[in-house]
Amino acid sequence: MCAGTSVTIIEKYPTEHSKYFGIGATIFFTALFAALSGGYALYFVFAGSSYGEFSSILFGIIWGLAILNLDRSIVSGIKKNTKGMKQFYQASPRFVFAVLIALVIARPLELKIFDKEIHEQLKTRYLSEQNERIVKVQQLFTEKYALELSQIKTYQEEYDKLSSEVNRLREELKREVFGFRTSTTSGVVGYGTYAKNKELVVIAKQTRLEFLAAQLSEQQVNLNRQKTAEGINNLTMLTDDKLDIKASRAGFADRNWALSELTHARNDVSKSSATAILCITLLFVVFECAPLIVKLLAEVGPSDVDIKESESRIISQLTNTSYLSRNRTVREYRFLGSKFGGRRAKKFVSNKRGWGRYR
Repeated sequence: MCAGTSVTIIEKYPTEHSKYFGIGATIFFTALFAALSGGYALYFVFAGSSYGEFSSILFGIIWGLAILNLDRSIVSGIKKNTKGMKQFYQASPRFVFAVLIALVIARPLELKIFDKEIHEQLKTRYLSEQNERIVKVQQLFTEKYALELSQIKTYQEEYDKLSSEVNRLREELKREVFGFRTSTTSGVVGYGTYAKNKELVVIAKQTRLEFLAAQLSEQQVNLNRQKTAEGINNLTMLTDDKLDIKASRAGFADRNWALSELTHARNDVSKSSATAILCITLLFVVFECAPLIVKLLAEVGPSDVDIKESESRIISQLTNTSYLSRNRTVREYRFLGSKFGGRRAKKFVSNKRGWGRYR
């Protein structure tokens, strides 16, 4: 049945059993792989939904039956009434179609075979995308609040410089009080005029320092409020657990991209994966083209001769335009539900020929 040849004809010739059994079994297993492949591909389309598994199983069955019907039609369309390269010329469009079917079937199965490698490739991609997203958002925020950030930078630079200067003046004041003589101190012990002047300078600079600290704090609070409002504070790098969850929920398009990316990289692992994928694809191509090749290379068998003679006989009867051909006439004027055209057909035929009562 899968080989596309009538079972009654094959049963008449026992020598044809093995040939058509091999062709039909190959077509059947191709359809079986197609069902698994189609169901697995659709599983990612409905991943996470309550009816995902049921939909994938249903689509897998329908897809397998469709491929079975296509392969059956392709193989049964090759007739053994031609010889030589003419058969291959006639079968060349069918070979192209078989290769396309093989490529479609092989891809989802390749995704399943290289599931772990695809998972790691997706984790790398998602991590890189998250990093790029964070950098892009931060750049947009910097451009939007450039004036505020510039003001904060100015305040911060002045604060750092003034803080160092206050620390230096405090050290000089200490040396002035204790009588250490340097280039900036008098060397007189006690809290004298020089010490008072230095203390006033320290107090003034400390006041400015406190003002800068208050301004910096206020600016930082405003910027943090804006970051929270625009969601920047919620952007964080994905952890390994989150990456695993996101990669496991990836759709068919992302997984297909990951497999293509895996095969186009230049490292040794990717080269090995690319070779394995190529071998798997070629295996399915050979598997899909096997029934055609067997049908073309096989010698003309008794079933082929029987089918050819039966078709020739039927076509000859249907295309016979002889004036006295009863088969032709009855076929043209047969009425629905009548075996040989019915009473009306007989009357009309007799009248047309001039043999009946109705002239």
